[in-house]
Amino acid sequence: MRTPTIRPRGVAVLALLPLLALTACGSGDTGGTAAGAQASPAPTDDPVAAVRTVDSVAALLPPDVRKAGTLRVGSSIGFPPGAYYPNGTDKPPAGQDIDLADAVAKVLGVKLERQDASFETILPALGSGKYDVGTGNFGVTTERLKTIDFVTYINDGQGFAVKTGNTALGKKITDLTQLCGLTIGTGAGTTFEATLTARKGVCAKAGKKPYDVKVYSENAATLTALQQGRIDVIMSTINGLRHQAAQPASRTTFLGEFHRLDVGFAFKKGSPLTKAFQAAVNELIKDGTYARILAKWGTTASAIDTSRINPPEHT
Repeated sequence: MRTPTIRPRGVAVLALLPLLALTACGSGDTGGTAAGAQASPAPTDDPVAAVRTVDSVAALLPPDVRKAGTLRVGSSIGFPPGAYYPNGTDKPPAGQDIDLADAVAKVLGVKLERQDASFETILPALGSGKYDVGTGNFGVTTERLKTIDFVTYINDGQGFAVKTGNTALGKKITDLTQLCGLTIGTGAGTTFEATLTARKGVCAKAGKKPYDVKVYSENAATLTALQQGRIDVIMSTINGLRHQAAQPASRTTFLGEFHRLDVGFAFKKGSPLTKAFQAAVNELIKDGTYARILAKWGTTASAIDTSRINPPEHT
């Protein structure tokens, strides 16, 4: 029997919880901020400032895009280090994904019209033409490749975290049977939800009680649920969970990498923009801007050597 999916909306966040949940990976979903919560301050260095248009790369854009000079971006703003609001939603967002998208746009000589959107709505909206490109730490999976084109820019993936002090699962989760009998919180429309749903039969095969999955629209709500004991484990991005666990106020402990995934800019299938974006990312890798952006956000371990279009999912 399928475990029912619960999608709480408008969950009240504990007043003392800071903005510490994660960009959902393959996954990054829109995050909520506690009223009066203090967001993590953004690093002050700006590696994007020196980026200039590279004519040979810009020439790869379709003529109509070059003429218009703008691209519509559906952007999922969640939590550091991917994308978040360090100074409130009335101020510009910051994060690794923001810097990389802005740097690519500068190489291509175009402006971005960024529109905030919930994570689970962006990929379908690409097919309808609402956005030209989507950002939000979207992981490359076999299922998504059926309808979406990707241009990769980092290697992130899936991991787990528990409330600090919970030692029942040990120091690392390597098999989903370790979760049998527990309640797992994760983001709506993410690779995490897909993985947990697709493999929900592992506990029955092992003769154990099944795990339950609660799916949240906001990462802040997931973190609150963990601290209040309504879930036992969070499944989200490796980089997001690591960043969160490094903040003492989050009171979470990272339980290691479970499955690595390439992460990329997302486009509708057959988009004429992919080659230009790939060339722009590779230009940033070559000139050192890419390394400086990842160093700024503490994600150097997720660096790639070269951008690829539609690589197969990691096995």
